[in-house]
Amino acid sequence: MAEPRSRRRWLALVVFAVVVYVLVRAADTPQAATPQPSTGAPRSATPGNSAGPSASVGPSPRATTSSYDPAAYASQVRTRAQQAGVSAQLVMAILYNEAYKPHDPAFERAWQRYKPDAAFGIANMHRATFDEVKKGRDFADRSWDELPDDRDLAIEAEAWYLHDLAAQLPTTRRTSLSEDDLLALGYNTGAGNMLAFARGTTPGSQAQSYLDRLHANWAKAGKAVAG
Repeated sequence: MAEPRSRRRWLALVVFAVVVYVLVRAADTPQAATPQPSTGAPRSATPGNSAGPSASVGPSPRATTSSYDPAAYASQVRTRAQQAGVSAQLVMAILYNEAYKPHDPAFERAWQRYKPDAAFGIANMHRATFDEVKKGRDFADRSWDELPDDRDLAIEAEAWYLHDLAAQLPTTRRTSLSEDDLLALGYNTGAGNMLAFARGTTPGSQAQSYLDRLHANWAKAGKAVAG
């Protein structure tokens, strides 16, 4: 029996991705980019008011290889989380969750040509989400296409997206899930699903798997941002 066309196309994409990954790793140096330390105090931010002067967090670290440790970006995570008024531990735990694929600019762009709706950057953010989150913010003039190269920008956008999700959570909830759990699920599945979970809907298998990984990464994330 002939193999279904969709399966053949999927296998071809997987093979292509593996080939690109191998070529990129072979071409790059073995050491990941090292983030620069913070060189200024973070700007103050209050919930609901994201506008304000940009904080100085030192030269923006550039992505050079697919291998990286989210903990190396603890300084940026602490700064951006404080600016957005969200948990630095949550921001870091999500970075660990999203580290399942190679975060190399060349690889991400090659894959995006075959899968136009693919996410970009170490926080795996989609274009529509980034374009919505950046409105009225100090990175409003930045482009989603910059996320693979600018990891600080990816962290900043992630933190403010979590801020926006938190603003949508109802005060009264019918769930045993914590606020951090709900925000992580919102980051992974969207605000609509987050609100459904807050009303008591049980997470499906994929959402639960994401939550399980978050819990597994929680202590490691806390240690990373503790400084």
